[in-house]
Amino acid sequence: MNRLAAAARGDIPSDLVIHNARIANIFTQEYELADIAVYSGKIAGIGQGYNGRVNFDAEGRAVIPGMIDGHIHIEDTMMTPQAFAYTVALHGTSAVMADPHEISNALGMSGLEYMFRASQGLPVDIFYGAPSCVPASEFETPYSELDMSAIKSMFDRKYTQHLGEMMNFPAVIAGDPEAWGKILAAGDVPLTGHAPGVTGKSLNAYLSSGIDSDHECTTLDEAREKLSRGMWLMIREGASFLDLKTLLPLIKDNPLNASRCMAVSDDITARYLLERGHMDEKMRIMIRDGLNPFVALRMVTLSPAEYFRLHDRGVIAPGKIADFVILDSEIMDENFKISSVWKDGRQIVLDNEVFSVALDGNEYSALAPASKVTVTNIPTAEDIKIKAEGSVMNVIGVTEGTVITKTLNVTPKIEDGCVIPDAENDIAKIMVLERHRNTGNFSVGFVKGLGIKRGAVGSSVAHDAHNFVVAGADDISIITALNKLAEMGGGLVVSDGEKITSSFALPIGGLMSYLPPEKVAESLVEMENAASKIGIEIAHPFMVLSFLCLSVIPELRITDVGYIDITKGGKQKLFADFVR
Repeated sequence: MNRLAAAARGDIPSDLVIHNARIANIFTQEYELADIAVYSGKIAGIGQGYNGRVNFDAEGRAVIPGMIDGHIHIEDTMMTPQAFAYTVALHGTSAVMADPHEISNALGMSGLEYMFRASQGLPVDIFYGAPSCVPASEFETPYSELDMSAIKSMFDRKYTQHLGEMMNFPAVIAGDPEAWGKILAAGDVPLTGHAPGVTGKSLNAYLSSGIDSDHECTTLDEAREKLSRGMWLMIREGASFLDLKTLLPLIKDNPLNASRCMAVSDDITARYLLERGHMDEKMRIMIRDGLNPFVALRMVTLSPAEYFRLHDRGVIAPGKIADFVILDSEIMDENFKISSVWKDGRQIVLDNEVFSVALDGNEYSALAPASKVTVTNIPTAEDIKIKAEGSVMNVIGVTEGTVITKTLNVTPKIEDGCVIPDAENDIAKIMVLERHRNTGNFSVGFVKGLGIKRGAVGSSVAHDAHNFVVAGADDISIITALNKLAEMGGGLVVSDGEKITSSFALPIGGLMSYLPPEKVAESLVEMENAASKIGIEIAHPFMVLSFLCLSVIPELRITDVGYIDITKGGKQKLFADFVR
């Protein structure tokens, strides 16, 4: 006898019945007062008259499906998958689509294997994308390169469910055999994209590969064009890069667009998750901005479920996995406060606490694989001096709140024939040192917009190859920070001259900590406070610093091989070709 069907008919008791639930029905966009019967982890039926071995009275409160984050990098929280999952479960998240290309750049295939194994038996289902760009482009040096055969191996081993974001969009557009080979190696799975500023015929070429989603839109015009060409829009709202309010008019003007749109995190911090929330915070933002709550709910439930072919979730309906959230009010409103969370029909959250006893548990306690390389080829302050070779130099221009940078033409400040940082005009020196192969390869440039008045900040979180990056107001502070990073094997650091004022070690690939969420957040706050003492006032300074190294985002970036502008074909000069 099919016992799920028997429970649905009411012939046998259900394992659980949620009585008096005010179900947010995404299909009809209305509330439905009914009972929810659960059997063997699935929703057996919705209606009246069900009996359960366990009964729970929702008392007329709103019940929504478990929420889904369609694009996130867990490594950017600096937490392990276990700590991350227990943190976001509190906020009603039941599944995430994670791209582990950070740890894969830092530790290769062994890093991906660690993430997969560490993600089993958690209160959140973590589905990984196969890292499609390790390295992100030919202009970065990772721990090891993962080619199309590695992509196939990831799927064969069941580590991955979809293809992670294809960031090397110029290669896809140009028909590069290696980039297309990785897409073909993935097979018939969702193919996620990354195409900042790609429009017109270039967009057509990118889409011809089968890639059909993007999370890099920053303007309405770009988003409209991509949506009109059949792309699914992943609208980013993370810790530093905030696109949700900018792009919401696209959905408010035509709510039907929500069927092809989802709200995602991309890059987010432990502090943000603890202080503001996860997908629940996105719901609050959308509702406060005037979006219909049912439309907003679709963007964090059914839309990502449909795109990623997770046909067993995303709505409260018979036959679906019993992942649902009970709010503390009768309707979804701008407060959107969670009362309890249920995963696979078991209550896992009540009163802001996770019931670990309700879970199967994650017994995978092995340490993450360690890097086999110790960085010893560290330059000196003399080595990173830059001789003045022109009257105009290219400088990376930072704009707070966006991942996009600008190429600025700046008159250099010169001392003894060398270009030096210019704190008065907010020009800091920035350098990147290769850390995975101990080659000693490094590059030096300049950046405007960090606000550094003295000292330096450094990190081994440097997208996407994750080499060492340091920005500072003087060479001594820069080298002091660099030596501390090498000593720790990776982490975050603030220096002032020859003194280290604050540091935070990240032993897992130079990206993540074994500390619990609260300690990770506290450590990050301490680091940001130390950064503010040397003049940095921008929000999330270490995340901003990390993205200055990502070669596949316009415009000017810096990696271990030098200045890079992907929109201009790659490597760029420090000094501009013209003389002012």
